[in-house]
Amino acid sequence: MRQASQILTLVTRGRGFTEFTAEVRRLVVESGVRQGLATVFCRHTSASLVIQENADPDVRADLERFFARLVQDGDPLFEHTLEGADDMSAHVRAALTQTQLSIPVMDGRLALGTWQGLYLWEHRSAGHRREVVLHILGE
Repeated sequence: MRQASQILTLVTRGRGFTEFTAEVRRLVVESGVRQGLATVFCRHTSASLVIQENADPDVRADLERFFARLVQDGDPLFEHTLEGADDMSAHVRAALTQTQLSIPVMDGRLALGTWQGLYLWEHRSAGHRREVVLHILGE
């Protein structure tokens, strides 16, 4: 059984999507795993991970607009505002999405669909340095 892991640091520009598919593909190739599983884990509570369309950026813009309507910054419902009006809304957005993804590895490649990409979804208004842990396991 082979395995490989790496911590990937992604710099975001604020609320929105940062694609990192190429970095995960590279690790899969370097690992030598032909059949197995790639696990991706976000080490933060105000950002999340999604597999999403990577061809038309309107899809990601529409998702952002939908979440802006669903979870509004500064909602008076929230008590946790230590870091500003976008603080608790970022936590809610992360709770509604995912912090871990599992992608099959087949024939030495991620088994993603044609238009799928891996994204870190930054839920805070300001840019941040985010850590994503990658782990590849298989034969």
